[in-house]
Amino acid sequence: MEQIIKLLADELGQPQNYVNNVVTLLDEGNTIPFIARYRKEMHGAMDDTVLRDLADRLNYLRNLDKRREEVKHSIEEQGKLTEELSAAIDAAATLAEVEDLYRPYKQKRRTRATVAREKGLEPLAQLLFTQSPACPEPTAAAEDYVNPEKGVETIADALQGANDIIAEMISDDAEVRKMLREYMLRHSVLSSLAATEEDSVYRLYYDFKQPVARLQGHQILAINRGEREEKLKVTVLTEREQSLPLLYQMVVKPGSAATEFVTAAAEDAYDRLIYPSLEREVRNTLTEKADEGAIKMFGANLKPLLMQPPVKGKVAMGLDPGYRNGCKVAVVDPTGKVLDTAVVYPTFGERQKQEAITALAKLVKKHGVEVIAIGNGTASKETEIMTAELLKVVDPGVSYMVVSEAGASVYSASKLAAEEFPQFDVNLRSAVSIARRLQDPLAELVKIDPKAIGVGQYQHDMPQARLDETLSGVVEDCVNAVGADLNTASAPLLSHVAGLTATTAKNIVKYREENGAFTTRKQLLKVPKLGPKAFEQCAGFLRVPESANPLDHTGVHPESYDAATALLETCGYTVADAATGEIGLLEAKVKLYGEEKLAQKVGVGVPTLRDVVKELIKPGRDPRDELPAPVLRSDILDMKDLKPGMELTGTVRNVIDFGAFVDIGVHQDGLVHISQISNKYIKHPGEILSVGDVVTVWVLNVDEEKKRIGLTMKKPK
Repeated sequence: MEQIIKLLADELGQPQNYVNNVVTLLDEGNTIPFIARYRKEMHGAMDDTVLRDLADRLNYLRNLDKRREEVKHSIEEQGKLTEELSAAIDAAATLAEVEDLYRPYKQKRRTRATVAREKGLEPLAQLLFTQSPACPEPTAAAEDYVNPEKGVETIADALQGANDIIAEMISDDAEVRKMLREYMLRHSVLSSLAATEEDSVYRLYYDFKQPVARLQGHQILAINRGEREEKLKVTVLTEREQSLPLLYQMVVKPGSAATEFVTAAAEDAYDRLIYPSLEREVRNTLTEKADEGAIKMFGANLKPLLMQPPVKGKVAMGLDPGYRNGCKVAVVDPTGKVLDTAVVYPTFGERQKQEAITALAKLVKKHGVEVIAIGNGTASKETEIMTAELLKVVDPGVSYMVVSEAGASVYSASKLAAEEFPQFDVNLRSAVSIARRLQDPLAELVKIDPKAIGVGQYQHDMPQARLDETLSGVVEDCVNAVGADLNTASAPLLSHVAGLTATTAKNIVKYREENGAFTTRKQLLKVPKLGPKAFEQCAGFLRVPESANPLDHTGVHPESYDAATALLETCGYTVADAATGEIGLLEAKVKLYGEEKLAQKVGVGVPTLRDVVKELIKPGRDPRDELPAPVLRSDILDMKDLKPGMELTGTVRNVIDFGAFVDIGVHQDGLVHISQISNKYIKHPGEILSVGDVVTVWVLNVDEEKKRIGLTMKKPK
């Protein structure tokens, strides 16, 4: 374990004692949000992203250790484990290297070499492979192994068998495989050709070649999908003339009568065994790397989407556009409670559109609607045009925003939606979801499988367990960063709070329904199946506005209540002063007293002291409030209105390897290619842009036929 701690510390650039502390905390069953927020003294304030990277790497290294032991045990059972081999396995830095070392000892299916060994040809193969100066000519050496009873009819048969054994020995050599694998990863080229004459979305890859080392993740994933759909033929091209000399250097010894024979066996090993196997490995390595990059990008996009600032305190109208079934309408109050629903048909003709405007205007007036959320799916454009006309006949001050409806249909057809709105059909549920997304994106989006939210690429091609793990971690971090109101949060939201499960979340809601609102955090301990450990993990992230103790409204953990009280008293305040906001000079008084001295006096570390001060000054603060507000619109643009050079304000909807899609108020998002994001060189759009960013862009080009808009973030000269 010591080695793992040292390796993790080196890789992450963190002190060993901090890494050791984190590993101990993880092993004790502590959640990452809890460790990140409430155990800063133990890890030097690593954030949740670093902690998750540490946990992932720790898991890999432990699995590597486990596999090393399994391999050594298996080889030992065969009586073939030497000290040298054991040391090599222990020194292997990756699972691939361990498997390379295990390869000669692994139970194989019946091979040509297996058959040759059964015929008694292994001694011949070993004799020739040693390539000693005294080695006889291969044909002479083979004479002694001709044995018709064993199926070795001729000298040629004996030599062929010896060749097969040597070829397999070379192929199973860990050093050989490692060297050639590294060479292929550095120097080979991935080639894809059309496997069909028909046009398709993969036409870019119908005649495509790119060095493996320079391939982008999105290219790999696109090619893989094209191959699966039988639109592409894919190969890894490696210069055979360059690879073979490298192989010869490792296995061929000059000056022996067997040299030429072993050279031919090495060539056979390369063509028949090594190259096909390493080609698969290289493809797998590329795919794994691309998958990991795409999963990380998905997580990076998901976080700002979940953390979008809520439009608080406003009555919202949700519009779920549609043609055949009309536009579904839901009006919800500032808490998300449904006030009214309707269906209108603005796409059926001018008369029906005017009827829809009249009906919606009545709903706006009746319920005091202040903001309208329009789903960006089918018929969104027509619905937006109708909304722009609607805003001209209602009170000024009403605005609208087109929101992503990705996943709304998934939610509306879910068991959860049926439990939440048994009285509504599927279509009306999605209108409710669209309205609530504007009011509180996080609370609504946690009800949907993160994969369905639409901020990634090729998410259905990813290893699903790894993707789910990453995205669940992102959701968990976001929910815990914001905190949750214990008396209003839904079970889906609560299930993402540190320490809580789907079962304990449902039990909290049930307890609330049966016993009324929680009046203190400590009441959580009365919830069935929620024990002291779960309480420790979740308590700091749950707010109880109804509590008589103002500290229950904050992110201060119950374990630090005494410290918070002592801190206030030392600075001449009470907890009641904190509740009324009369502690404006707290930060100044803490600095005057001295952070370290004060932390020591109240019995906490300096990082915890700083967090407590921050929470006391802004109790129940929402980190989302510090972000730019979403862009609300009151007028509409059409694609045909766009002209090159036009300056627009937009919201980043998705960040991918080759650029970013930006909502500029037109039905179709525009693409800012990576080359148009910045005047300086960037490796990835994510270096500069995040989902939800409000950006200034200029129109580069418009293709109405293909519905493509090219944008730039470089100001025209």
